[in-house]
Amino acid sequence: MKQLKEQRERINSIDEKIVGLLNQRTKTILEVGEIKKKHGAEYYSPSREAEVYKNVLKFNKGPLNKDIIRNIYREIMSSALALEKGLGIAYLGPEASFTQMAAQTKFGSSVRYIPAVSISEVFALVDKANADYGVIPIENSIEGGVTHTLDMFIDSELKICAEVYLEIKHYLIGKTKMKDVKKIYSNPQVFGQCRLWLESNLPVAEYIPTSSTTSAAIRASKGKNAAAIASRLAAAKYGLKVFASSIQDTAHNITRFLIVGKNYSKRSPKNRTSMLLMVKDKVGALSELLQPLKKAGINLMKIESRPSKKKVWEYYFFIDFEGYIEDEKIKKAVKGLEKHCKLLKVLGSYPIN
Repeated sequence: MKQLKEQRERINSIDEKIVGLLNQRTKTILEVGEIKKKHGAEYYSPSREAEVYKNVLKFNKGPLNKDIIRNIYREIMSSALALEKGLGIAYLGPEASFTQMAAQTKFGSSVRYIPAVSISEVFALVDKANADYGVIPIENSIEGGVTHTLDMFIDSELKICAEVYLEIKHYLIGKTKMKDVKKIYSNPQVFGQCRLWLESNLPVAEYIPTSSTTSAAIRASKGKNAAAIASRLAAAKYGLKVFASSIQDTAHNITRFLIVGKNYSKRSPKNRTSMLLMVKDKVGALSELLQPLKKAGINLMKIESRPSKKKVWEYYFFIDFEGYIEDEKIKKAVKGLEKHCKLLKVLGSYPIN
């Protein structure tokens, strides 16, 4: 017991130093905030955030692992952002949605969150300065791209300034018993992600689509013989039982989310660039489009097409590739791309998460 007391006193001494250093760090950040305010710079800097994570992970010698260190520093930075500026983050809601979980994974618990009823509203809130940034889903490892998000970039002037990945775990939740379930509510994409489990365990249940997993949980909480496929967070928020855990068909079900704002990100240690292109209507146009990237030795990470909705068989192409927009080889490739495009729009150049 004497040894225990000594160790606890040692912990108290360490805690005193940690709190002192945290306040010292925060005072310095507030001074930085004043400099940013004077020069009209953004309070949140994705490139600086990436640099901080890189540094602290380099300093870490254990026993804390890298994920724990990142979580600790996410909250340290979140509290600093809240003190610097009442940062507002719009997200595809309602509360307890996966997009909110992704937003909190990126910005922590100290900033202000604003739920939106649609992806369009997220863009509108940021565009009208009612939110500083927006968080929206862009693609899922099982179901592919979120087409509404892609379409919004065609006319929007907002920029992609960061990204975040969230491992998605789906739970069957409800009020009664699983054997009594006759209706299941969820987002249409979620039904696709849990198809095999549902066919094996609830083959005769009626699947009812909702705008989000949270709205599914709300309807299940009010309905008779109803269940929802949603997050554990939604189950806790709406007082529902968890009937089955991790019912997604693929173990690694990951959704990528984008953070949109009004300005481009600065260069970070590792970057991704996203573009929207419209090619000239001729044979071999897409093949020609890819040649400048190949010639410059650029790693193409993603390509997806969407109809223009203005002319039959006219398409936009969304591409992601590795590198920063100001890199010499990227600038050279862009000049080559412009020769083959009716439209070229840089959506963002931002840190790879």
